[in-house]
Amino acid sequence: MSKAVVTVMGVDRVGIVAGISSLLAQYNVNIEDISQTIMQGIFVMAMIVDISKMSCSFSDLKRALEDRGKELGVEVLLQREEIFRAMHRI
Repeated sequence: MSKAVVTVMGVDRVGIVAGISSLLAQYNVNIEDISQTIMQGIFVMAMIVDISKMSCSFSDLKRALEDRGKELGVEVLLQREEIFRAMHRI
């Protein structure tokens, strides 16, 4: 099973979760864990997703998420889980 980390950050507004999750579903990416909070009007969300059955390449998914983020007015980052963990290891 291959996993990735999706992080989303920006000014809170209606439709951010729906916009990101519907795009993931469109590419057959399963959300395994999700956390979100709003800090003084700033929306922050992190997801662990299963990308083992996605219907596109990793780079195509990354580009689609970035484009959706621009539409929603938020910044979206997609990283492979192993790279995310390696970057945050002390």
